[in-house]
Amino acid sequence: MRARILSMVVAGSLAVSLAAPASAQADAAAPQPSQPQETAPPVAPKEPAPPPSVTIIGARDAHGVLGRDVRSPTDEDMGRIVDVIVDRAGSVRAAVIDFGGFLGVGSRKIVVDWNALHFGRIASKSDSITLELTKGQVMAAPEYKEDTPIVVLGASGSLQPLQFDH
Repeated sequence: MRARILSMVVAGSLAVSLAAPASAQADAAAPQPSQPQETAPPVAPKEPAPPPSVTIIGARDAHGVLGRDVRSPTDEDMGRIVDVIVDRAGSVRAAVIDFGGFLGVGSRKIVVDWNALHFGRIASKSDSITLELTKGQVMAAPEYKEDTPIVVLGASGSLQPLQFDH
């Protein structure tokens, strides 16, 4: 009888130990009530982006203008270009020139129409840009200040506002 009780205890133990992993697997597979079950939409393969277009500009054909000296047609020092003004379409409209002063003291910024500048000979950093205005016309131009209406000194010497649509 003892053997029979012992075999029943062993059989019961085996049944419990074999049922426990199955129960754990069933619990893991069943969704938990506190965790919402999410299904991810199938991911479509992305099309590779087309390669960017490339333009090669020869070293003699284009140069940077920021920091370049600006001279009058009579070779007077008119300052240097410190910024470029573009409109909302991205078209270059004007250049900001740091004019006058000595070593940054007493200088002021003015805005000149892009068409008043001539870039004939700017192969090296020492070459300057020519401004088709006199020193007197530039001295009479109002000072440029950020976040205020921009007054552009035109090639004909007239002052006109640069209009942006609001």
